[in-house]
Amino acid sequence: MSNMKVGGGAIEILGQRLSYQPLEVRTPDGLRVAAQDWRTEVRSPDHIRDILLIHGISQSHLCWFKQFSSPLRERYRLVTYDLRGHGGSDKPPSREYYREGARWGGEVQAVIETAGLVRPVIVAWSYAGRVALDYLQLAGGEAIAGLVLVAGTSCDDPSMFGTAVSLLGRMAAAIDVAENLDATREFLRKCVHQSLPAAEQELMLTYNLLVPAAVLSAMGGRSAPYKTLLGSLNVPVLAIHGAEDCINLPAMARYTAHACPYGRALVYDGVGHSPFWEAPLRFNADLTAYLDALPGE
Repeated sequence: MSNMKVGGGAIEILGQRLSYQPLEVRTPDGLRVAAQDWRTEVRSPDHIRDILLIHGISQSHLCWFKQFSSPLRERYRLVTYDLRGHGGSDKPPSREYYREGARWGGEVQAVIETAGLVRPVIVAWSYAGRVALDYLQLAGGEAIAGLVLVAGTSCDDPSMFGTAVSLLGRMAAAIDVAENLDATREFLRKCVHQSLPAAEQELMLTYNLLVPAAVLSAMGGRSAPYKTLLGSLNVPVLAIHGAEDCINLPAMARYTAHACPYGRALVYDGVGHSPFWEAPLRFNADLTAYLDALPGE
């Protein structure tokens, strides 16, 4: 934990100290979810978009560090949160809390309502593609201004997944700490195409190890019945993917873009499963261009 210190409404991470407003959310099924509002104290006239960033399986809100520590936080209102079973949120061991799309959708709705977000743009990484779409199944496409799926899961076609997805199964089935540690380290290596600095690897390992194996097991293999929903979305949908992704294959982005009436895909060469971390300048620029092209509220 040497690269991360948390206290009150501030965090020191990778050499930067950042302030935020902690939000405690209660889901419809009674869980406490930790959320973070990264808005600056003085909102500029251009600060007009509410953005909800949702992390993937076995991760935490800290995966968005290169967004909430960037100029994006000056231009937009960024809100993050830890999924149930992850980070600082409640981690009930019962499978029932992780199997139903309505629970995930209700969780997102609770975050949006607690934070007071108005027709936010949802940016969802990997498994969070399911979570965002679960929310839209519940609330309808008119509840958001836009959707960005980052290596995001939008279907459960086996041909859309790479061999590295099996590492999640190893993490979920680990029977001792050493086995879980080995599997988690390998999974994190597969989340990027090029090696990361040691401090970044340590940070990611820290928050991945906070997720119990039982939670990963309960989340695995859940259906993704979103085809009809995708075809009904009347907002711009952007799918950003790394060409070297071996967890969710780039074909997933093309599927998403084709399934949505206003869908578009961007595929980054030389990048793996984490475009927002591996190529943050390009990702932040593409996200800004997408946000600024959305119709005004």
